[in-house]
Amino acid sequence: MKTLVVAFEKDGRIIPAVYEVIEAAKSLGGELLTAVLAADAEAVAADLAGRGGGKVLAVSNPALAHFNDESYAAALQELISKYKPSAVLSPATLYGKALMGRLAAILEGPMASDVTGLSVDGDKLVATRPSYGGSVVADVTAVSDDAPFFVTVRPKIYSESTEGAGEVIVEMVPDSCFETRARVTDVKVESGGSQNLAEADVIVSAGRGIKGTENVGVVRDLADALSGAFGASRAVVDAGWVPYASQVGQTGKTVNPKLYIAVGISGAIQHLVGMQSSQTIVAINKDKDAPIFNIANYSIVGDLFEIAPALTKKFKQELQN
Repeated sequence: MKTLVVAFEKDGRIIPAVYEVIEAAKSLGGELLTAVLAADAEAVAADLAGRGGGKVLAVSNPALAHFNDESYAAALQELISKYKPSAVLSPATLYGKALMGRLAAILEGPMASDVTGLSVDGDKLVATRPSYGGSVVADVTAVSDDAPFFVTVRPKIYSESTEGAGEVIVEMVPDSCFETRARVTDVKVESGGSQNLAEADVIVSAGRGIKGTENVGVVRDLADALSGAFGASRAVVDAGWVPYASQVGQTGKTVNPKLYIAVGISGAIQHLVGMQSSQTIVAINKDKDAPIFNIANYSIVGDLFEIAPALTKKFKQELQN
């Protein structure tokens, strides 16, 4: 088994989810390679090599300063052709899903998205992933020997790889890889809260029960008290109370934090799909029959405008002590 992990960097640092994918790849055994594409890939390649990335393939070009799935895919095609990995893994982030989907289509390879487990059966990679809104967990095995198995791994499933001896290999790819139809000149970031939802260990989300934009602060304050990220249901986003970047659910972000607190969220299936794999779920709702309570580890039936501020006050006191 030869596995290639695709690394993404942000502001000159490898994103944490990449090290989780490296840990997943290490569990498979066999040869491990990690590809990093950036304006100056060598600047971050050493860290990857020192944290278990195996042979780190560094591709540098000014055109890689911003993510462009067309140029990234073209460069990775060159590396895949040269090293012939059995599987190509990336984090199940926006960039990872876009890139793996494009590569799978171009190379006509099998793909599994949002995977929660990886194993080896003989010489085949088996990917475990939720299906049908999480009601079914399926084991998916590649059926093609002509192309790698492309896999995106859900964040917060594996721990981060912290050590391992590796080496940096500077790779050159043809300039034609960067002759794309689209060119990214700038990136504007819309923040959904104090942290990135996909990477947060703690998420506190607001639902329609907050009644209006003037009450968003009640939930944000609780998120801040826990040093967590702020999220929201689709109903809150559609109402214009918070930006789309905060949306958790089927049409928003799929998250897997250690702690998820749902404040005033009834629990429509579209929302549950995006957060029900959270390790611990706490639900606050005045309706004792709200569907969210069916999956919650801890249920608090009551007025969120009394409970959320009380929790915020308590957590702040605990931090001060």
